[in-house]
Amino acid sequence: MRTAQITRNTLETQISVQLDLDGTGKGSFNTGVPFLDHMLDQIARHGIIDISVEAAGDLHIDAHHTVEDIGITLGRALAQAIGDKKSLRRYGHAYVPLDEALSRVVLDLSGRPGLEYRVEFTRAAIGQFDVDLIHEFFQGLVNHAGITLHIDNLHGVNAHHQAETIFKAFGRALRMAVELDPRMSGVVPSTKGTL
Repeated sequence: MRTAQITRNTLETQISVQLDLDGTGKGSFNTGVPFLDHMLDQIARHGIIDISVEAAGDLHIDAHHTVEDIGITLGRALAQAIGDKKSLRRYGHAYVPLDEALSRVVLDLSGRPGLEYRVEFTRAAIGQFDVDLIHEFFQGLVNHAGITLHIDNLHGVNAHHQAETIFKAFGRALRMAVELDPRMSGVVPSTKGTL
């Protein structure tokens, strides 16, 4: 079973994440940040991964701690569910359009955290959501999942469309990377023999 359940409690946030890499794309999100719930649902549906996130945070200050800590907790859950990385495809990539917006996401389950993030949003906020927090979410995720992640928004006028293409592409790229490759049965996809 490629599943995980991770809880992270700090003085700023209380986060619980459940994850099933072999799910059907079901999502359940209660973060207190509606736009983030919408984006997490994109990962679940387009990644065909079951994800549940419950979060309580210091939203009276702003959403920064909550969004970042959800990224951290989801990253830890991914690392646990992926396990020893035997039989995985390891790499994933996706281009996703939404009307005028187009994003590309490429990732490697390398064990080495790294984020290359090239996104210039056309406005600073989507409703009440600060678009800078998208970077913080993915930075927390890659640091704790141990993945290399390249995110490029290639085109976009509508900031909501820009964000949505990023999260959809991440879901699709992740789905590709965590798929089991029958030709690699029991083998870690690395010349080093470990990741």
